[in-house]
Amino acid sequence: MKVKVISRSADEFTRERSNDLQRVFHNYDPSIRSQEKAVEYVRALNAAKLEKIFARPFMGAMDGHIDAISCMAKNPNHLKGIFSGSMDGDIRLWDMSSRRTVCQFPGHQGAVRGLTVSTDGRILVSCGTDCSVRLWNIPIAAPIELGGSTENSAKPISVYLWKNAFWGVDHQWDGELFATVGAQVDIWNHNRSQPVNSFEWGSDSVISVRFNPGEPNLLATSASDRSITLYDLRMASPVRKIIMMTKTNSLSWNPREPLNFTAANEDGNCYSYDARKLDEAKCVHKDHVSAVMDIDYSPTGREFVTGSYDRTVRIFQYNGGHSREIYHTKRMQRVFCVKFSCDASYVISGSDDTNLRLWKARASEQLGVVLPRERKKHDYNEALKNRYKHLPEVKRIVRHRHLPKPIFKATSLMRVMADARKRKDERRKAHSAPGSIKTAPLRKRRIIKEVE
Repeated sequence: MKVKVISRSADEFTRERSNDLQRVFHNYDPSIRSQEKAVEYVRALNAAKLEKIFARPFMGAMDGHIDAISCMAKNPNHLKGIFSGSMDGDIRLWDMSSRRTVCQFPGHQGAVRGLTVSTDGRILVSCGTDCSVRLWNIPIAAPIELGGSTENSAKPISVYLWKNAFWGVDHQWDGELFATVGAQVDIWNHNRSQPVNSFEWGSDSVISVRFNPGEPNLLATSASDRSITLYDLRMASPVRKIIMMTKTNSLSWNPREPLNFTAANEDGNCYSYDARKLDEAKCVHKDHVSAVMDIDYSPTGREFVTGSYDRTVRIFQYNGGHSREIYHTKRMQRVFCVKFSCDASYVISGSDDTNLRLWKARASEQLGVVLPRERKKHDYNEALKNRYKHLPEVKRIVRHRHLPKPIFKATSLMRVMADARKRKDERRKAHSAPGSIKTAPLRKRRIIKEVE
């Protein structure tokens, strides 16, 4: 009896340059692929669920300080190094890859309130409540690259004593000047023991300062009288000033759009401004339930990270009203300082519990070597989620974040209060003469006045 069989060559159905992978035939005719959208929707749903399954943002803690961490600084020349200063005067250089101390900088007698690194990455500038500014030589990159475990101590190359305590310091992005703030704004040079220039507008303390990344002579400060002020070093007086309803704790310029900056405010919101038009905020970033203590932009300029008194770290899009990510642990206390790493891959937070914590900027990002096929798969999943993000089920899974119970209750309470305030305004308008009551948007409502 004859048995007829179909005979095929294995070479025709094997992918090139491989012996074990079957060749895949694609037919892009939409009439043949009638279930294309249904299949893609299921894949987008699975991609959103897988992102939640693999979300492990916490990398580890860097333990060594014995008091609350008050400030941090990053070195643009060394990717793995991060500086931290604490309330007891201790300054440390950390190696993020091994999460160990590389070098210590003893000398301050009080709290370290500001740290910054010079343009060339060789000098560290620190200031504190002991009325002193100290300049330090940064150790060479060898201990950082090798991950040495021995802790070295450095001595300051210069110590400048002044008549008032300092609350912040920042260095020019391109230049030899740095600015300190306290009772006034002082401009220093590395080679001068006295300020080369001083600015003052009002009698309250200035609490933060940031130089503009695009224009080296422009800087912004925030003060305890609820003001945000712009200064130009080429002019004899400050340029512009706005007074808000609540105090601004920190500022950060967008490195890719140097005219825009974002202010971390005491009311739990962040406000993005255009330096050319300060009468209205460009965007209001809401989600924190307590004061925002620090803010730092990603080197890409598309995101920024905030640390808050409510013991959480949040990541916002530069133009997004709500955070895309929230990081928290059971042991983490009030967050006083946050930084993006120089490659925008990690976030470092310093809190009241004496710990520096290292987080991934993308919670579900795969670490280590990613093969080309894996990279294509990740890109395909991202494209699917972006295409179907408006559908309710995908949107719900992507947006969901587990919140600690106190923050969840505080968020619910704030939502109830906002709804009640909105209903009250609507009823007041309904029972008043048309046009007699005008409600300003939140972008303008928080600004009391602008002073030229």
